[in-house]
Amino acid sequence: HGGERYVPFVVTLFAFILIANLVGLVPYGAAATANISVTAGLALLAFIWIEVAGFRALGPAGYARTIFYAPKGLPPAGQAVMLLIMTPVEAIGKITKPFALMIRLFANMTAGKILILSLLGLVFVFAEFGAARWGVAGGAVVMATAITLLKVFVSFLQAFIFSMLTAVFIGLI
Repeated sequence: HGGERYVPFVVTLFAFILIANLVGLVPYGAAATANISVTAGLALLAFIWIEVAGFRALGPAGYARTIFYAPKGLPPAGQAVMLLIMTPVEAIGKITKPFALMIRLFANMTAGKILILSLLGLVFVFAEFGAARWGVAGGAVVMATAITLLKVFVSFLQAFIFSMLTAVFIGLI
């Protein structure tokens, strides 16, 4: 409920990530999302939107309760202990969500590029083996082509996952 105001941000996030991923498939192109700084910036933007959405929806007091957690029904001493234990846990939980988004996107985009380069590197490794090199080269090129097609799917999937999880985190708060 009330998530319509965040649709432009989530759709823009999806489009940016998708285009940045697909540019990496162009010859001599590099996926911007294979750079940890870009994914960190995207995760920081997601973090800001998530926390601002929570602050707007819950107000200052309600938002503070998402960090400073003390369950009702406990005696005051128990609430103090729980507050002491749960505050760092909740604060770390707020940071780990965008961090997980960042690492997931970065690792998936980097892994595809490394796998393709490793397969194509086999051509050069086996260049000295006479007739066997053509079989290795052909196999490496076929596998690199298959991985490239898989990267098209992964590009769409990672853009969807990053955007969807950002929307879910906004909705959860």
